[in-house]
Amino acid sequence: MTKFTSLGFAMAAMIAAIPMGAQARTMNMAFTPPADSHYGDAGRAFAEKIAELSDGEFEVSLRPAGALGGERDVIEGLQIGTVELTISSTGPIGNFVPAVYALDFPFLFKDYDSAHQVLDGEIGQDILDQFSDHGLVGLAWAENGFRHVTNSIRPIETPEDLEGLKLRTMENEVHIAAFKAAGAAPTPMSWTEVLTSLQQGTIDGQENPITIVTANNMWEIQDNITLTGHVYSPAVVAMSAIHYDALTPEQQGWFREAAHAAAEASRATVAKNEVEGIALMKENGMNVVEKIDKDAFIKAVQPAYDQYADQYSPELIQRIRDAQQ
Repeated sequence: MTKFTSLGFAMAAMIAAIPMGAQARTMNMAFTPPADSHYGDAGRAFAEKIAELSDGEFEVSLRPAGALGGERDVIEGLQIGTVELTISSTGPIGNFVPAVYALDFPFLFKDYDSAHQVLDGEIGQDILDQFSDHGLVGLAWAENGFRHVTNSIRPIETPEDLEGLKLRTMENEVHIAAFKAAGAAPTPMSWTEVLTSLQQGTIDGQENPITIVTANNMWEIQDNITLTGHVYSPAVVAMSAIHYDALTPEQQGWFREAAHAAAEASRATVAKNEVEGIALMKENGMNVVEKIDKDAFIKAVQPAYDQYADQYSPELIQRIRDAQQ
């Protein structure tokens, strides 16, 4: 029996015993970006859809900007039932659901359409199904976008320009290995610490999609961004299995439908920001390097594949590649 199972059974029993009256049942949805972000748009879409489908029986309270802790804290909260819902990047989730790491290999996805096709199909569902082994329910794949490198030391135009840069990465050993192979000094840390660390000069830069850069006005603390597109970063709309299992099948269907509405909303915001964000960053003084020699970067990070591909389901990685032919 896992550490959260006995507590989970007890909490599920209590939740199921709550009478369903006129008063809405409030559930928290936690995420680390600010409310004015693609996660915020996804959360609002989720809240609106669940209120509509349940006729007001469920109310979702958005808890943005790390109000309930970093992503790992929140995922652990889902496991024990202290948090009901989250939208999370895949980095910390890989520590709980190892198959997720297969999505994080650099230059694996060709473009947005390819990523959506893979994640919305059989491969994506197979990975979501594995969440249930860890006290979690994967409801849908939302989106962060392709990740890019920012820093305040120098423009990154070649892999050699990464040499020695202290770059924050997610707590993800595949990402860490890739940047280390390219010559950077990767520094894993929770997102809740990143902005302060950049301001204080503890780290030189970080890597994230344009949506995160613009949502956090990162031009105020970072001079350069290079559109490396080195990793496609999905997000997951996930729920505590304790709370999900206490729902009726009809209610579970509502939450899955709301999660898909959230996913679509996040993708729409990312698509909008991909176009408008570059102009916005330039307007605010960031030096934007838009073109790179992708083959050179792919070669630079190859050691990450050599080190971890066999560990994180080479068959799954190959399935992802084959699905994009």
